[in-house]
Order: sequence, then C-alpha cells, then structure tokens
Amino acid sequence: MAAGDQHQVPPDAVVVVPIKAFSEAKHRLSESMAPTQRDRLARWMATRVVNAAAPLGVIVVCDSDGVASWSRDQGAAVAWTPGLDLNGALTAALEKVAGAGIPRAIIAHADLPFAADLQRFTELGAREIAIVPDRRRDGTNVMSVPTSVAIDLQYGSGSFSRHRTAAEGAGLTVTVIEDERLGWDVDEPEDLNPPDHLGSIPF
Repeated sequence: MAAGDQHQVPPDAVVVVPIKAFSEAKHRLSESMAPTQRDRLARWMATRVVNAAAPLGVIVVCDSDGVASWSRDQGAAVAWTPGLDLNGALTAALEKVAGAGIPRAIIAHADLPFAADLQRFTELGAREIAIVPDRRRDGTNVMSVPTSVAIDLQYGSGSFSRHRTAAEGAGLTVTVIEDERLGWDVDEPEDLNPPDHLGSIPF
C-alpha cells in the first residue's frame, strides 16, 4: 500500500478543555485582583492544564478569538462553539470527538493550578467513567468519559452528584477519584492561598 493510501489511526483519548475569554475570567476575584491580573492568572492556569495533558492531544472548547489563537499557539485543536452555554458547548465537542473515532474524552476545567498527569484517566474500562470532584465535593473538575455513551452533562453548582447520578442511569460504572491537586480549583479569593504542600499560585 502506498504511503498516501494509509489512514491515520485515531488516538485512544483526547483531553477537552473549555475556556472562556481570558478577559472575562474569574470575576469573583475582582475585589482582590485587577482585570489584567485575572487575565494573566487565567492564561497561566490554562497553560498548566494543557501541559498536564501531554502526551495526549488537547481540544480547547471556546467562542473567543483570543482563546482560539492562544490554543493554537499551545499546539491544541479548537472546537468553536459560539452561542452555547458550557454544557451545550461540551456536548457539541464530545459529539465531534466521537465522530472522529476517539473512544474516550477527558474533560478538564482550565482553572486547576496544580493539574498533572491527566493521561492516567485513559486507563478505564469501555463503560467506566471517572469523576474527580473539587475539594468541596460540589463541582466536577475532571471527568473521563467514554464517547460511545451520551452523558447528560450537568456542569454548574452541584455537578458532582448530578454527573454521578446521570452516569449510573446510563449504565456506566462510576469511579470517584479524590485527588488533592486536581481538586483544587480557583473561584474565590481564598482559593489563591493553597496549603504549602501543594505549592503556590504566583498572582
């Protein structure tokens, strides 16, 4: 067979990272950080998450030209999802991942300053989902899902318990992973002061 006739085999998994416009990120930090600082913080954390995906490929889900340009500079693909909320945008992105023949997607939020080793979430069964809640066991910071099963995404307040219920209802085995590093996200001013053993956030 000639080289030009060969078909590229899809990867086993991809990391999907939703990112809103950096200039609009982290408004709840506005009392303690200037807009330019919030912009830099959002870029720094997003870079950490993208780097934590290696060697897996990354798809950034966005509707911001600035984020799309930044993503390509990072070597990430872009899923352009204008006019959709977070759940709608991620659902559309996962449909594209499934259509590309990629059997697993690891959804990771972009505000995880201590993100590391996202590749480990590929080592799951075909009908298994892994959920990493935030440290308050409220939100869903990382979720590894098989793309062969449509999950009703439930991001927002209380998403951890809703995602677990939705996955069980779809007949999936749910593995909850408590991970201190991935469980630390940044929403409120106090989140900028993690315990010393995690490290520091330089903003």
